[in-house]
Amino acid sequence: MLRMSKLADYGTVIMTAMAHEPDSVHSASSIAAATGVAMPTVSKVLKTLSRGGLVVSLRGINGGYLLPRPPERITLADVIAAVDGPFGMTECSTARGLCLQEAACSIRANWQKISAVIYEALRQVTLADMARPALRTVDISAIRSRPLAGRPRNVAAPVPGRALDGDQT
Repeated sequence: MLRMSKLADYGTVIMTAMAHEPDSVHSASSIAAATGVAMPTVSKVLKTLSRGGLVVSLRGINGGYLLPRPPERITLADVIAAVDGPFGMTECSTARGLCLQEAACSIRANWQKISAVIYEALRQVTLADMARPALRTVDISAIRSRPLAGRPRNVAAPVPGRALDGDQT
């Protein structure tokens, strides 16, 4: 199973909560209360996001965290990269020399292509998009049961000379 880290997931939850009020200064405790994420985790993620330039930390009596740019200009790819580092589906998708099999791997270029497609999809979704209510939910089980491209499941291949669906030719 391929998935992003739990901290990157929390990063998207935290930043989406902030995107609901993009011009406000948010305390770590108010974000924890709004999201249900534990306070220590919120603090850790906010520090990481601050180092990545996705939130600005303000000190003082009215301190907290602020989005440095509009939610329409912060993408999920930005958030995931700030928390998890360079995006890649496999080690060889992020940098050369990380995989012992790299020199002889015949599918490295394909993994890099897949990584690029997913990264581009994440770049297309902004915090503003995430802050809006979804129009519908996606049934994950339906996605899992879809046939692989070019390989329909449970469909008999036509036999030359035999009619399909009872047609007689």
